[in-house]
Amino acid sequence: MRLYLDDDSASLHLLRVLRQAGHDVQSPREAGIGGKPDPVHLMHCIKTQRILISGNHDDFDLLHNLVKAAGGQHPGILAVRKDNSPRDMSPSQLVRAIANLIAAGAPTASEFVILNHWR
Repeated sequence: MRLYLDDDSASLHLLRVLRQAGHDVQSPREAGIGGKPDPVHLMHCIKTQRILISGNHDDFDLLHNLVKAAGGQHPGILAVRKDNSPRDMSPSQLVRAIANLIAAGAPTASEFVILNHWR
C-alpha cells in the first residue's frame, strides 16, 4: 500500500515497521513538507496517490468532508484515535490493523477510516 504519514504520525519506528511489512511509506520530511498545514499534507497525498495516516482525527475528518462536499476525491485517510491510554495503538498494532483492512477488501479511496476499529 502507498502510504504517507503526516507530521503527527511520522515516527522513525512506525516508518520502519510499515516498510518491513512491505508498504511504500513516505514521511513529511522525505516529501519536503514537514511542518506544513494539514491541507498541504492531504493535497500532497492526492497528487502522489498516497493514503494518508494521521492521529489528527478531527482536522482530517473535516478535510475529508470538505473534499467530498465539493465533489472531489482523495486516495483515503486512515485515522488513528489517540486517547493517551493503554488502548492507544502501538506501531505493530497499526500495521496489523492495515493488514486486516486489506484482507477484508475494505475500500479506502475517498474514505475516512478509523484504524482502531480494524485491530
